Amino acid sequence: MKLGVIFPQTEIGTDPIAVRDYAQAVEGIGFDYLQTFDHVIGANVNRSDRAGRRWPYTHESLFHESFVLLGYLAGLTQRIMLIPGIIVLPQRQTVLVAKQAAEVDVLSNGRLILGLGIGWNAVEYEALNEDFHNRGARLEEQITVLRALWTENPTTFEGRWHHIQDAGLHPLPVQRPIPLWIGGSDDRALRRIARLGDGYLIARATPELDQLVEKFRAAAREAGRDPSTLDLAGTIAYRDGGPEGLGAEIERWKSVGATHVAVNTMGAGLPSLAAHLEAVRQFKEAAAS
Repeated sequence: MKLGVIFPQTEIGTDPIAVRDYAQAVEGIGFDYLQTFDHVIGANVNRSDRAGRRWPYTHESLFHESFVLLGYLAGLTQRIMLIPGIIVLPQRQTVLVAKQAAEVDVLSNGRLILGLGIGWNAVEYEALNEDFHNRGARLEEQITVLRALWTENPTTFEGRWHHIQDAGLHPLPVQRPIPLWIGGSDDRALRRIARLGDGYLIARATPELDQLVEKFRAAAREAGRDPSTLDLAGTIAYRDGGPEGLGAEIERWKSVGATHVAVNTMGAGLPSLAAHLEAVRQFKEAAAS
């Protein structure tokens, strides 16, 4: 099982040296991948029309832009895989994402895995001038467009939402195509991931994890795919159990056949970059024991 870290972007701040030091430190510790979260704009939730619902992030949550961040880290690291997980693809222009991802893959010499999902924030979709309500259907077409642009130059594509006439990207990515991990948990999402993904990205180990993974594997078999050929990537929140609970959480993911698992140190009250790095070291040690 490969081990990763979730980039602590809501807490790391804006100092580019701290960003560099974190990425180089986790690569030096021996982690296999670094994963980032994606939000472009946050909602001001201090309004009556936004009361009464859960907002994981707001306009005050610090988010580095994923592709710019990973382009920066591509030149500062040598081995660690870079995973924006997830990019909320239907709120972004598909061809531009194809270009950005190809560039990160080139600058990192083939170290990108692109995580995708449909997101949850209608306010963000509105601000980016995209339709929140058809995002699942558009994601499927977007995936086809991405893979065409990464493997064919020039490309012609005629779909419901995309029209490309004899045009292409240059440079093409090192990986042709770039691997895609997709997130989601309802039945439609599981079928989509099973048909179109190279891996399944799961945000947390809920009590229903075993059933969720089995439903995904059943959907893969129904789609004519071998589930064992697809990555299964999980996440462990350090705040939930601290260093004492890491071993049990790692074993939980092993028990369902996870190929990758990353530790998220955000929200644990860690006061400094050094404290975040100490927490990921504890995770690495727990995985080795």
